[in-house]
Amino acid sequence: MKIYGIDFTSAPSKNKVIACVEARLEADVLSIQKFYRFIDFPSFMDFLTRSPVWIAGVDFPLGQPRKLIENLQWGKTWAEYVERVGQMSKQEFVETLNQYRQDRPVGDREHLRQTDKFAGAISPMKVYGVPVGKMFFEGAPRMLAAGFSILPCHPTNDPRSVIEIYPALISKNIIGKLSYKSDDKRKQTSEMQFLRQEIINQVRSPICKSKYGFVVEIDQQVTCECVSDASGDTLDAVLAAIQAASASQQPNYGIPENCDHLEGWICA
Repeated sequence: MKIYGIDFTSAPSKNKVIACVEARLEADVLSIQKFYRFIDFPSFMDFLTRSPVWIAGVDFPLGQPRKLIENLQWGKTWAEYVERVGQMSKQEFVETLNQYRQDRPVGDREHLRQTDKFAGAISPMKVYGVPVGKMFFEGAPRMLAAGFSILPCHPTNDPRSVIEIYPALISKNIIGKLSYKSDDKRKQTSEMQFLRQEIINQVRSPICKSKYGFVVEIDQQVTCECVSDASGDTLDAVLAAIQAASASQQPNYGIPENCDHLEGWICA
């Protein structure tokens, strides 16, 4: 089984790439073999559509909160509101969320999905700081347009399945709240590099097999990139692949039956 782990960005460039690792899950071994970096959306989507069968774990919200969708009357289904968002410009999308927040009371301006509450994730409406809202804007409509099977929001017969994951859940289990990455070169430290190495050591240890049911083998070049990439993008892509592989071993990818298909679910 081919698995992709994808660390996404809403504005790919030479300085901030979309990082993707390619892995194979066979029996009880997850072999992480290759890594790719994309500086624009066309090359990224061309790469995904080239291969006929895979499971991809993507590190961006595939859905928005039901409360937002219903209040804005964006549609009754995931495909309907994502298609609507895809017809907006990024500026229009950001302004729509800004206007929505303006007259709402404090504490009710950026909603959480049910899955965000379980995973401890931030609101997918956030467009500043960590702009996961912009990631949704750039990612979800492209996944829909490509015809992939988006689980659980929009399952199709396409043999390429996309699930939402959250790499921070693995890193927090290993190093707690310590920071192992930064896009700001002034904040990148040798301690962060040590922590990235520690995360790699832990996911390759027997602890991982007892937790996920498979051994993680990482190509030496990929390992070196994980440790040396101070942005953490390569390492996050590796963690995304591990989570996607783990989800693939569970009934219905670990997605509960009562999951809100309008919002989506973080598979972890």
